Amino acid sequence: MKLKPPGPNGRVVSFLDLGTNSLRLLVVRLNPNHSYTILTRQKQQVRLGEGEFEDEEITPQAMERAAIVAKRFTDLARTFSSEEFVAVATSAAREAANQNELLHLLRQEAQIDIRVISGREEARLIYLGVASGTHLTATPAFFIDIGGGSTEVAVGDSRDYQYLDSFKLGAIRLSNLYTAPGDNGPVTPEQYRKIQQHIRNVIFHSLEKLRKLRPALAIGSSGSIMNLAEIAQKALHSSSGSSDTMLTCKDLRKVTDLLCSLPLEQRRKVPGINPERADIIIAGAAILETFMKELSLDAITITGRGLQDGLLVDYLSRMDNFPLLGELSSRQRSVLQLGRSCGINEVHARTVTSLVLEMFDSAREQKLHDFSDLDRELLEYATFLHDIGSFISYTNHHAHSYYIIKNSELLGFDQKEVTFMATLAKFHRKKTPKKKDLDVADLDVREREALKVLSTFIRLGESLDRSHAALIQHVRFARVDEDAVHLEVVARGDCQLEIWGIESERRTFEKVFGRNLVFEVINPAAP
Repeated sequence: MKLKPPGPNGRVVSFLDLGTNSLRLLVVRLNPNHSYTILTRQKQQVRLGEGEFEDEEITPQAMERAAIVAKRFTDLARTFSSEEFVAVATSAAREAANQNELLHLLRQEAQIDIRVISGREEARLIYLGVASGTHLTATPAFFIDIGGGSTEVAVGDSRDYQYLDSFKLGAIRLSNLYTAPGDNGPVTPEQYRKIQQHIRNVIFHSLEKLRKLRPALAIGSSGSIMNLAEIAQKALHSSSGSSDTMLTCKDLRKVTDLLCSLPLEQRRKVPGINPERADIIIAGAAILETFMKELSLDAITITGRGLQDGLLVDYLSRMDNFPLLGELSSRQRSVLQLGRSCGINEVHARTVTSLVLEMFDSAREQKLHDFSDLDRELLEYATFLHDIGSFISYTNHHAHSYYIIKNSELLGFDQKEVTFMATLAKFHRKKTPKKKDLDVADLDVREREALKVLSTFIRLGESLDRSHAALIQHVRFARVDEDAVHLEVVARGDCQLEIWGIESERRTFEKVFGRNLVFEVINPAAP
């Protein structure tokens, strides 16, 4: 069913995910210009599945915890004027014999209707949420999300999934099965082997299908996997930063050995661990390690995206004219989303971007540089966002552009790429890059050279649309002499402002390329 687009003032929609371990809230404003703004993200542990998997009933205490948190979250969402709630429940609710009692309580206390989804639907939504924010290719990737009551897996690429599955394997479920009540001691090697054998028995038939798909990349979501990566970084590598984006199988093995060797109270003190997960983290580690070993995966990329993000993507995909979800890559979508959420002038941005890419391509043909297609891609996105700082203030907007790009959640990019794009945008006007600027940006020798060359193209491109009237239709470096580079500019109408702009950038060009810049303006419409 197609959904109506937001009205002239936008629309606020809230997404709730009631899991076995936690309840999550995402509140989003859908803007009229086909962008969206995240208003708040909240997460609270409720342990809905605590004690459930023995008698298949959610305990009254767990229901009460869920109802209290759900009411607080929906009250919070309504302060943002949320008009609609999209709420789902997963493993604990779908297996509970008293499911209807839970749903009735939540409807009564929080005034929301929760839809209980199947394991495969959960896997599909997780794939949508992760794939939409990850830079993928046509090569299949393996997705895994370890929840409290179940584990969902998928294999897919940038366009679609090829395989979905859900297993009754979760951090809380396995902890309940293999840890006796009151047993807070270390986990023996024999206990850990029994957990792993149980996992192998459950996933046995699916492994053959997964192996045939030959995923070349593994991506892990969920709190358990993120926390294991954080422990690896802080306990093994003594890093004080945020959790790494990669967890190797070797490091996972070391983390598991460390956690198993400690009683519960000491486990809570391990660097990087979430103390609230200390009693279930070993079961989560066993699930992840078993899948990685059985599929011969040396490492897994970590992401904070998941089911909640999938609910948003699924919602947008059913809305007329919303961000071309099936046609754009995750990088293109996130750049377009950021630009629109800050109200950039898209006509000017696209005009300058087109001219800059024509200069990049023709300069490479003339052997003025040898930068790669990846450099070209980052140049394209940085140029599209170069004026985004005007959202804060036109004064010093180049500096504001750097701040916004550097500190935004640009999906599909690593931090180094984000920094490079932010720095490119910063130097589209005013001063040119100096050594101290490049030192602060922490760029290597090749990236520093790329920044000087590519920022020159952006500066010229900005000058070529100085009037914001798209008077310059095409531009190219036509030839290179010993002392000069010849630039052909195809214009329509009077482009004196643009000519002055090119002249003002001549010195910068000559300093970077070591040759004079000679330009010719061609106006086909001129008599």
